[in-house]
Amino acid sequence: MTNPQFVICISNSGYEVSLDVRKLYQLMSDEEAKKHHQLRVIDESGEDYLYPESCFLPVALSENVAQQVAHIA
Repeated sequence: MTNPQFVICISNSGYEVSLDVRKLYQLMSDEEAKKHHQLRVIDESGEDYLYPESCFLPVALSENVAQQVAHIA
C-alpha cells in the first residue's frame, strides 16, 4: 500500500465553491492529468476532479499522519 499524498490549496480563483484556500486535499494518481499540468484531488463535493496544478503546493506528511488524515476524509 502506498502512502496517500496530499496538497494544500494556495489559490481557488475560479473554483471558489469547490476548493478552500489553506485546506489540505488528498491527491489521486492521474498520469494523464500531469501531462496537462493538472492534479486530480478529492474536493469539497467528496468526489475527485481535475484542477490546475498552480492551485496547489505539495505537502509532505509522515506515513502515520498521512494514513490518519486519509481515513478522516
